[in-house]
Amino acid sequence: MTAQGGLRYVYAVCRPFEAALQAQLSGVGGSPPGLLRHHGLVAVVSTVPESDFAEEPLRDHLEDLDWLAATARAHQGVIDALTTVTTPLPLRLATVFRDDSGVRTMMEAREADFLHVLDRLEGRVEWGVKLYADPPEPPPRPAVRPASGRDYLRQRRTDTRAHEERWRAAEEFARVLHERLSRRAEDSRLHPPQNAALSGVSGQNLLNAAYLVSRADSEEFVELVDRTKDEAPDIRVELTGPWAAYSFTEPAEAEGQR
Repeated sequence: MTAQGGLRYVYAVCRPFEAALQAQLSGVGGSPPGLLRHHGLVAVVSTVPESDFAEEPLRDHLEDLDWLAATARAHQGVIDALTTVTTPLPLRLATVFRDDSGVRTMMEAREADFLHVLDRLEGRVEWGVKLYADPPEPPPRPAVRPASGRDYLRQRRTDTRAHEERWRAAEEFARVLHERLSRRAEDSRLHPPQNAALSGVSGQNLLNAAYLVSRADSEEFVELVDRTKDEAPDIRVELTGPWAAYSFTEPAEAEGQR
C-alpha cells in the first residue's frame, strides 16, 4: 500500500497470514482492501477520498444514517472476509489516518496491546445470543360479574401475581441460560437489552450477550444453544455468528489520528 491517493481507512489489525482474501472483495467506498505490514503486525486498509473522510465531511456523514449504514456494511464485509482466514482485531468504524506513516505510528504505539489481545483471541470467535419474551396476554374477562368489589380486587391481585410470576420465570430462564453458556465459553459479555422500538424486534429483550468460543468448540456451543430453544416455548432464543470478537477487544481499540 503506497502513501498516495487519499486517506487510509483501517478495518482491523492482525498477525501476518498466508491465505488470500477474496479476489472481488471491496471495502468502504468500493476500494479493495490491502495489507500494510509493520513488525509482527498487519493493518488491513484501503484508500478513501478526503472529500468523504477528512474530519469535517466525516463529521457530517456520521449524521447521515443512509451513508453510515452503507459504510458499516462495507466495513463489516471486510471483517467477515478476514474472519474466514485469520483472527482479526477489528477497529472502530471510520478509523482513518492521513497516510501509511500514520497507520504505522499507531501500530508502533499500540503494538504491545495489539499483540496481547491477538494472543488471547487467536483461534476464537464471538457468538451472540439474544433472548426475547412476549408480554403475557391479558387474562380473559370473567364470564360472571364479580359479586362484590372485594371479589373484583381479589381477582385483580391474582391476575397481577400470575403476570409477575411469568416474567420472573422468563428472567430466571435468561439468567440460567447465560450462566450455562458462560461455562462453555472462554469469556462472555452482557450488553444492555435492546430497545424494541429501535431494533424493530417484538418482545422484551431479556438477554443480550456475547460469548468468546474457540473455533474447535463452536459446533458444540451452537448445539447447546439450539437445545435451549425447546426448553421454554414462550421464549425466543436467537443465535448469531460466528463473528470477529468485537466484544472482547476493548484494551486495544484505537482512535483515528491525522
